[in-house]
Amino acid sequence: MTLWAIVPVKPLRRGKSRLAGTLTEDERAELNQSLLQRTLKTLTGLKELEQVLVVSRDPNALHIARQHGARTVQEEGQPHLNTALTRATVVAKIYATRGVLILPADLPLISHEDVLTLIERAGDAPVVVIAPDRHRKGTNALLISPAGLIEYDFGDDSFQRHCERAREAGARLEIVELPSLGLDLDLPEDLELVRELEKVSSF
Repeated sequence: MTLWAIVPVKPLRRGKSRLAGTLTEDERAELNQSLLQRTLKTLTGLKELEQVLVVSRDPNALHIARQHGARTVQEEGQPHLNTALTRATVVAKIYATRGVLILPADLPLISHEDVLTLIERAGDAPVVVIAPDRHRKGTNALLISPAGLIEYDFGDDSFQRHCERAREAGARLEIVELPSLGLDLDLPEDLELVRELEKVSSF
């Protein structure tokens, strides 16, 4: 299966606004840049992914992506996430990509092994592989093969909606629940949990 990873990235200085009570704007920008770099290092090091495509309206984020060898799509205005992902998928399909892996750049514990698990669970198309967040409400990773099989429906409580779309499309549905994939950084409590886990892993 020819597979591209698509990474949507909000403007680095505007992302993680729900952490504004905990981190300054500069600290949030630094955090967002660090998360993006970690995600890119994880993805570009995998031979199972033919290409990594970053979609953003932030020139700095796109510059970082190109430094890591990723392709980029510059978004104009303030398109909805699902619209931006649909456009990026069209670009991927031009290059005869059979499947796409949508991976937001806010998973602080993401690893090569996590991504390989998602790919291994895919197998033969048609298939949709979903990694929900730790609350089983949001979607933290979404692999779709063939690309475009279902419409993107990211947003609050997107996990169940993506599951339903997969069933309606007649695709095999695989759900991958891993602690590292389930933890995304949205709220101060998420940040505290990551700090605690980092303390444990440092021993």
